[in-house]
Amino acid sequence: MSHTETTTSPETKASPWWQRIPLTLQILIALVAAVSVGIALGAGNPSPTNATLINNLAIPAELVLKALRALATPLILVAVLHTLMTTNIPGTAGRRLAVLLLTNTTVAILVGLLVANVLRPGTWGNVVTSTTTQITAQSIDPWGLLKDAVPEAVLKPLVDNNVIQLIVIALSFGIVLRALKSEQIAQGKHGYQPIEDVIGILFEAVVRILNWVIALVPLAVFGIVAKTVAMQGFTPFKSLGAFIIAVLLALALQACYYLTRVKLGSWVDPLKFLAGGSDAFLTAFSTSSSAAAMPVTFEVLQTKVGLRESSAALGALVGANFNNDGTALYEAMSALYISQLIGQHLSLPQQLIVILTSIFASVGAANIPNAGLVTMTLVFTSVGLPTQYIALLVTVDWFLDRCRTAINVMGDMTVSTLLDGKKPRTLDEA
Repeated sequence: MSHTETTTSPETKASPWWQRIPLTLQILIALVAAVSVGIALGAGNPSPTNATLINNLAIPAELVLKALRALATPLILVAVLHTLMTTNIPGTAGRRLAVLLLTNTTVAILVGLLVANVLRPGTWGNVVTSTTTQITAQSIDPWGLLKDAVPEAVLKPLVDNNVIQLIVIALSFGIVLRALKSEQIAQGKHGYQPIEDVIGILFEAVVRILNWVIALVPLAVFGIVAKTVAMQGFTPFKSLGAFIIAVLLALALQACYYLTRVKLGSWVDPLKFLAGGSDAFLTAFSTSSSAAAMPVTFEVLQTKVGLRESSAALGALVGANFNNDGTALYEAMSALYISQLIGQHLSLPQQLIVILTSIFASVGAANIPNAGLVTMTLVFTSVGLPTQYIALLVTVDWFLDRCRTAINVMGDMTVSTLLDGKKPRTLDEA
């Protein structure tokens, strides 16, 4: 028996059969089963005798949402710390990279909010709610936002789910630890290594727990869809269809923005950019992970698009850890969609708060599948939206997650192309 067989075959044999079924297929099976159960239980006209059973169907979705809320703050904290400790960001290029990432993310959120305000997908259907939800009116106070960004205690944001305070703490500790690491490297010391190892282990631990929760998503989808179909029929899903169309339109507009930036700000032809990046886009869509697509993105930027290695590395390897434009766009649209769905209205100041929170949440969204679902709970909390309605979005998130991941990768490639400048690399640089 070879060494490879010795190390891999026990794990393969130990894996339950359902874990070998792709998550997408599991969710599709859950959707079909849920619709069948919902129709059997009334399809909008449930019998009073089935009321308890129907209400209990939503318990798995409630548990998954509670777990996602619990994981949101530690995921962002350790993801930012891990990224700052492990990535190599040069000075001048790093500052330009930061400006490009912030600009692209802000444009993505504005595009998402524009489409959601114009199409208003949440008004295309009606959802019956058991409780009335009133969103408290808020006004923008710059000094108040600045004061709120500084927490009263270091651990308080972990409990309050305040994403802005959390990012402030994560960036503060990350920047200081990174500076200490640089100083010790310059002095030939390696005392930073245990700290970096601990942060890496914590990050891996949170990601593994998140994967456990994501594995329960098909069960949550089954429960929430079966209950919704049984209680209200298919009316609520009409607006979900409108939401999918709205998100795809917004992502397409963001892609057009990227191509315009590439045309005006670099030497690369947009058509060459699309053709050369096709492998990276397909990898991102099929795996639903920009981390999995990262090696492919880095390779095609050099070999098919023709960028310099330094530019490709900054966008594809460094930028990918902070650049989540598609995720930020989706989270902002989700907040507006749910507010429309429950008959509430997010004012302009509240939408500005959504923009700020989505930017900060996207910074901490680890480049792993479905991380956007976790950070979405923080965006909802920032404007007082009930997080239980995220369960409805779970039913379509498996598809939209793949689409926004492809846009995330396209954003990484755009940043690399802009960093490469308006002159192609010479033979000496190749």
